[in-house]
Amino acid sequence: MQAQPDADKTLKMILSRLDDMKAEETVTIDLRGKSAFSDYMVVTSGRANRHVGAIAENVTKGLKETGIKAIHVEGLPHCDWVLIDSGDVIVHVFRPEVREFYNLERLWTQSPVAAKTL
Repeated sequence: MQAQPDADKTLKMILSRLDDMKAEETVTIDLRGKSAFSDYMVVTSGRANRHVGAIAENVTKGLKETGIKAIHVEGLPHCDWVLIDSGDVIVHVFRPEVREFYNLERLWTQSPVAAKTL
């Protein structure tokens, strides 16, 4: 049985695959210390539904080849937004319009604001 690679190796492989597939505007968000469910989140875009699907399938194939067994993928049938959860690294592949609408980068990179008291 092959051991699961660490988060940094997984991230490096994913970023390499995204680069190979010409994914656009790739952003890596470091979640260590901010989240208990994952170490990194990667947000990227494909030009159209087919490109989004091809990127997601290529990344999933790479994860399987590195020995990661518990991969959860959502959104492949429509390819507007595909989520790939490999445990240590979560990848979101969007069509540009969908990415702009949900704006996940802003959600995870904004500093928390203290609640105002009356």
